[in-house]
Amino acid sequence: MTTISARDFSQDVSAAKRAAAHGPVVVTDRGEPAYVLLSIEDYRHLAATDCDAFLARLRMDDDIDVEFEPARIGAQVPKF
Repeated sequence: MTTISARDFSQDVSAAKRAAAHGPVVVTDRGEPAYVLLSIEDYRHLAATDCDAFLARLRMDDDIDVEFEPARIGAQVPKF
């Protein structure tokens, strides 16, 4: 993954686009990650695959049994 400052991005957008062809480009603002530039292929893959899979899990269309034992209020939570 490539990281560039917002200033460098604005001065050389073409370089950022070339870098995005090889993977995500993180654009920082005052040293903090602010944006990510992706190729359209990477974006479509994320938008179609990950989102659809996530939503499918939430919908739970499959007829499956799920065992769930909620913790008692006030019970100690184990530390990992």
